[in-house]
Amino acid sequence: MADSVADPVATPAGTEATATRRLLLVLLAGGAVAIALGVYGNAHDPTHEQPYTLFFSGTLQLKVWFATGAVALAAVQVLLGLRLYDKLRIPRHPPAWLGDAHRLVGTLAFVITLPVAYQCLWALGFQTTDTRVLVHSLLGCFFYDIFTVKVLAVRVRGLPSATLPIVGGLVFAALVGVWLTSAGWFFTSRPPGMPGY
Repeated sequence: MADSVADPVATPAGTEATATRRLLLVLLAGGAVAIALGVYGNAHDPTHEQPYTLFFSGTLQLKVWFATGAVALAAVQVLLGLRLYDKLRIPRHPPAWLGDAHRLVGTLAFVITLPVAYQCLWALGFQTTDTRVLVHSLLGCFFYDIFTVKVLAVRVRGLPSATLPIVGGLVFAALVGVWLTSAGWFFTSRPPGMPGY
């Protein structure tokens, strides 16, 4: 009879160990993305080409405005997430469509980072010419690392409950850091005479 009763201490410990293993696998997947981007950016000979400008005066201006759009969308996504998880103390329950809006805004923010990342990796590579550029390169790799972790954390069941909010905050912080070391610098410190758009 004693054998048929589950040990109340063993089950949570086993669940905790499983959650930790899953979290480590998710973090390793994100780390692999960051390392792959950094290695490619470092090993690849920069082309210094400007393959596309769309309606901007140059690729730099395209990157600045796309990055700014991505940060603005990410800020909206953070607000939608806070409302979705009822953290804004609005008396009514979040509407049913809010989850879809949160995902759509996040997807759009990510998609408009891709032309920027492509141009950075292909034309410039991983650079260490000065502190700002080095920090920008590292944060760019970290952004895609932590974004990968977030995408996986949404889909992998049984992770620690704090994983998603922490990872979501890190995604936003990394994107803001990338923006500050690129577009933010452009808006505040660009050389005189360089067009803004």
